[in-house]
Amino acid sequence: MTECEETSSRPDTLGVKLEHNATSPGLVTQRLHLIVGLFLFAGHPAFATPCQFEAQGEGRVAAVTDAHSVRLDDGREVRLTGVEATATTGQALTSLLVGRHVVLRGTDDTPDRYGRQDALVFIGESDISVQSMLLAQGDALVSAEISDKDCAAALMASEAEARRQKKGSWADPSAIKNAESPDDILAGIGRFMVVEGKVLSVRQAGAMTYLNFGRNWTHGFAVTISKRNLPAFENAGMPLKSLENRRIRVRGWVEGTAGPRIDVRLLGQVELLGANEPIGVRP
Repeated sequence: MTECEETSSRPDTLGVKLEHNATSPGLVTQRLHLIVGLFLFAGHPAFATPCQFEAQGEGRVAAVTDAHSVRLDDGREVRLTGVEATATTGQALTSLLVGRHVVLRGTDDTPDRYGRQDALVFIGESDISVQSMLLAQGDALVSAEISDKDCAAALMASEAEARRQKKGSWADPSAIKNAESPDDILAGIGRFMVVEGKVLSVRQAGAMTYLNFGRNWTHGFAVTISKRNLPAFENAGMPLKSLENRRIRVRGWVEGTAGPRIDVRLLGQVELLGANEPIGVRP
């Protein structure tokens, strides 16, 4: 990517540059959208200070290695924790990060099994994480793996705002799957998905609790929750039996053969929805 001048000191602080040779209307529009989004962040109280964990290193981004990982110029591999990728995440990361100086923040810098450091990434002196930027533009999904309540809430708020405005992937009406259409969900097996629907029954079988969204338990969509994870829901005032006949939004990796399943291991994977909220792309 060609290095270029900043159009103003503010975008430079937030980590956005416009290329002199970027004459393509689509590319210019994409850069302008990023700049506008970052200005909106600056005045939004939800994004002022969350996710300010201990600094765990810094460096310059040399390359984007996959849809949610980057390589620094010293060879370190960094995975952006807290988000899952959409079709546009890789391109958005390239626009935001390549060649930029970043600060890594987190609670544990132990590398994962692939040798990557999980971290929230901040451009320069910005107090807004790249994860929040991606979510606010509809270029990523919340993964629910952040356990800190304030940080998790801020990331969810970023996603909800993009969803409300139908930005990025949320412009697609099928971005949220309807639990009443299990075939559509099953077509995305092996992918991270967001599904909404009404829990028709809550059943326990052995060490597993099933939230059933269809009357045909074999072919309908269901959420599975292990017994060892029940205390988290109970401590949050959300005992699983209370979800019966409630509408929820659930996110996770789609599994299954005859009927699609999402295994819920984290409290943040489940959101209660209002009784009158329609199915679809809503905050």
